[in-house]
Amino acid sequence: MKSKSFITKVVLINMVILAITSTASGDLPDPGMEILLDRTALVITDPQNDFLSPEGVTWGVVGKSVQENNTVENIDRLFKAAKQAEIFVFISPHYYYPTDGDWKFGGALEELMHNIKMYDRKGALNLEGFKGSGSDWLEQYKKYIEDGKTIITSPHKIYGPETNDLVLQLRKRGIDKIILAGMSANLCTESHMRELIEQGFEVAVVADATAAAQFPEGDGYAAALINFRFIANAVWTTDQAVENIGNAFEIEESNDLGGSFKNPDNKYNGLAFSERVDLILRDWITALW
Repeated sequence: MKSKSFITKVVLINMVILAITSTASGDLPDPGMEILLDRTALVITDPQNDFLSPEGVTWGVVGKSVQENNTVENIDRLFKAAKQAEIFVFISPHYYYPTDGDWKFGGALEELMHNIKMYDRKGALNLEGFKGSGSDWLEQYKKYIEDGKTIITSPHKIYGPETNDLVLQLRKRGIDKIILAGMSANLCTESHMRELIEQGFEVAVVADATAAAQFPEGDGYAAALINFRFIANAVWTTDQAVENIGNAFEIEESNDLGGSFKNPDNKYNGLAFSERVDLILRDWITALW
């Protein structure tokens, strides 16, 4: 029998999706977000062991949500789709150094993170004991993150990107559209969404490529879903995000093929990818003859 919290979560997700797809409700608009490859980036918050591994220090409170959402596999699918489409991938990590122990105050979850030594490292320039630790990347993501192309920002220190260089790194590359996922939904992911929106970016949140802690006082994931819908330009499932990235890549590829020919009348525009390739090949053969 499904747990009450699981059923409640499914109902909430369905409510969010219904709100997005319904044209009759008239309550909230659905602005959406068009992916343009040279202006879009995938941003993943905290893809680290302490959140996503059963060995992580938070697994006792986030593990159920991670498993129910299939979060680990969904983030993997986003990495793969982004790399195939050759869009920028950014990681906004979370680290604490010994000097951060001098802080005099903190919020509830902030204090908890310090108490359980979450994301602890020996120092900003010290990788002793880092490999395989709670601060390290989930092993299956390393092939994407450590490929020499992924941009790893300086660490955010509490939840949002106000304390790191994510916005600068995005601006310097002409990025203004963000596909956002990672951990955890109502903390770092939501805080990144809020600040990026405030900074003038379009943001599409991938709702099942995140998860959150569940306490007797509340379900962080359920709380985040509402705010994603209220604030983001779009809320997608992983299936929708992967499809949207793939479609954008096909359009870009077909435009590149079409660019090999004089196209003053935009004769290739508006066609499906297969139709466009077929017409381009016909024109190419005709030109050869």
